[in-house]
Amino acid sequence: MAYKNKTYVAFDGDKDIRYYYLMKAWKHNDNTSFNFFDAHDMNNIYDSSKEQTIKNSLQERMRNANSFILLVGESTRYLYKFVRWEIEQAIKRDLPIIIVNLNGMKQMDENRCPPILSEALCMNVSFNQKIIEFSLDNWLTQHYSLRKENKGGAYYYNTNIYNNLGL
Repeated sequence: MAYKNKTYVAFDGDKDIRYYYLMKAWKHNDNTSFNFFDAHDMNNIYDSSKEQTIKNSLQERMRNANSFILLVGESTRYLYKFVRWEIEQAIKRDLPIIIVNLNGMKQMDENRCPPILSEALCMNVSFNQKIIEFSLDNWLTQHYSLRKENKGGAYYYNTNIYNNLGL
């Protein structure tokens, strides 16, 4: 059994991939402590792959993940074929979910976030290296603690956390 230490990142591959690439660039920058073990580095999927082949590959990636990040852009709410399926898998696997709003919102953006997440236990943050790193370091423990108490819903960090991070 593989060690679950990876972060699974879901996003609109047509419109929001540049934000995913930016996260990967943060990881590789020597002047930062930002790090995430990217589940997408595990295996390759080609654009010409069949839907079930892609989903099988994505499931393998998710099996090795201990957290799930959803990059939420203007179209994310309407993506059902893969993004909604990925969210369903994350919920089913009880992965800590971090929703990253690409428009800068620090709370759940109900106009952009897929409705399936409205009741799910998740942390909402803005797209910024420091707050995403903080979430990866802190939300996993908080998530499991809240889950033990049967709590759900959308969480977010207060202004003090952002201020302490210099944001």
